Parts: sequence; structure tokens; C-alpha cells
Amino acid sequence: MNDVEFSFDLARVDWERVTGWLAGSYWSPGITRAHVEQGAQASTVVIAAFLGGEQVGYARVLSDTVRFAYLADVYVAKAQRGQGLARRMIAALLAHPRIAGVVNCYLLTGTPAVYHSLGFATYPTPERFMVRSNPDALDFTKEP
Repeated sequence: MNDVEFSFDLARVDWERVTGWLAGSYWSPGITRAHVEQGAQASTVVIAAFLGGEQVGYARVLSDTVRFAYLADVYVAKAQRGQGLARRMIAALLAHPRIAGVVNCYLLTGTPAVYHSLGFATYPTPERFMVRSNPDALDFTKEP
């Protein structure tokens, strides 16, 4: 895994591959390529991981670049899981100059151990953290 290359260049992202990963995920089932690309374009920083020229990871951050950042769509190809790639990719992403000085970085995850090792902790006052959901937005059959 030492020969993994990280890129912040959207032009290098394999959008078909990323769409396949995210469309099969629990957090954005059925998402279309157009929606994936729209989300990436609106992001503050996007990272892609490559091994032997093949994309094996993806993640992005949305931020005001001062007070908050939200880590989203972290994905590592199944064949590369369990080798520390997610940790390395997230560390590289969070060290990016556009977001390195942000006060708080948030995320929702099903794999908290990965993030604990990177300094993330359970939100100390969950009763203050709220969400407003829009279930109609999950209809990815509509073009963005």
C-alpha cells in the first residue's frame, strides 16, 4: 500500500467507478453519476486514491473553511480494505490547506474505529446535534 497515490484533481476521478460505489452504499443507494458529480463540484475538497493507476478510494469534504467541515462519501474498494488506506486517505484529505485549520470536522459513520484513530470522538452533546431530512431528495431518478 506504500505505492498509493492521492490526487485532489477532479479530472482524474473515475466517475463511473465512484458512482457504482456510492449507488451501492447504504447512505446514497441508487445515486446517479450526475448527482455524484454535482456533489463533488459543490465540495470544498475531493480526494481520490490510486493504486497502479486504478482508482481505489474516494472521499470529499464540504466546509466554510473556518469553523466547520463535513466529511462525506468515504469509500475504499473492497480489495483494499483493512490495509489502512481509509486512514491514510482521510489524513491526507484533512491536511489539505483549504480545510486544515477548520475548528470542527463532522461526519456520520458506520465504522467509528477508523475515525477514532484520526482524532474523531463521539459528539459530546448529541442532544444539540439535529438533522432535517428531505426524503423526497432521495429520488435520484430526477436530474440534478
